[in-house]
Amino acid sequence: MATHPRSPATGLKGSRCSGCLVAVYPADDACPRCGGPADPAALSGAGTLWTWTVQRYAPKSPPYQAPPGGFEPFAVGYVELKEGVRVAAVLDVDDLDAVRIGMPLMVTAGRGVPRARPATLGEEGS
Repeated sequence: MATHPRSPATGLKGSRCSGCLVAVYPADDACPRCGGPADPAALSGAGTLWTWTVQRYAPKSPPYQAPPGGFEPFAVGYVELKEGVRVAAVLDVDDLDAVRIGMPLMVTAGRGVPRARPATLGEEGS
């Protein structure tokens, strides 16, 4: 692939097998199911929360460096996109107690792990 699938400039890029049509993220040149060739594919980013957990403890240091305000718990989960791909993402939510399996989310690429935020009404069907 010419651009890295996790580059913020590329959006959420995956690949789709030209034989069995399975979609994957991050993009790969070969299909994980049948081993056939896979072509680059833009993924919608629209999906629902499949499962999740809360990271309540700061990672050990090094290499972790606490931010200036200190560590704050955050949610991580798998979002199942409408293409059938499950993407691991940090969940950008205001209230950890409001996170629910099945909630509509939008996933975007970023540096490192993708990020997901609650979908607006117009984005849910994207």
